[in-house]
This record gives sequence, C-alpha cells and structure tokens, in this order.
Amino acid sequence: MRLSELPKGAPAVVDRVHDAHAADPIAQRLRDLGFVDGEPVRVVAIGPMGADPLLIQIGSTRFALRRSEAHRVTVRQEAA
Repeated sequence: MRLSELPKGAPAVVDRVHDAHAADPIAQRLRDLGFVDGEPVRVVAIGPMGADPLLIQIGSTRFALRRSEAHRVTVRQEAA
C-alpha cells in the first residue's frame, strides 16, 4: 500500500521509498528525513476535501507532504 492511500490514523510501517527515476532527489530527501524500512508512520491529517497536503508523522516528527511525494513511499499497515 502507498502512504498516500493510508487511512487517517491507521498505524503502518515504512517498507521502502521508490525512486521515480535514477538519482531521484525527492526520494533521497524522504530517506534522509527518516522514511526508511521499519520506521513507524501514520497519517495525522488530510488537506481540505481529501486534497494536499497530508500531515505525516514518522517517529516523533511531523511532515507535510504532497500526495505525489507520499505516493513514493510503500507501507505495511499494522493491526491497531
């Protein structure tokens, strides 16, 4: 499942970040920010009417991501 598809508040774990092309700077930046395999993640809030941005919590840090950025992250949903 992609992070952009994760329901609000559902616990998940990062599986991997996909590169859109070789040397993808956005994918690398996501990895640098902590979107790495095994890291707990959840969607805290969603923009108005289901649009951008998504407020994502990874560890104790929160980030606002566009859906296109969140779509690069594959997650495994965990049982609540």
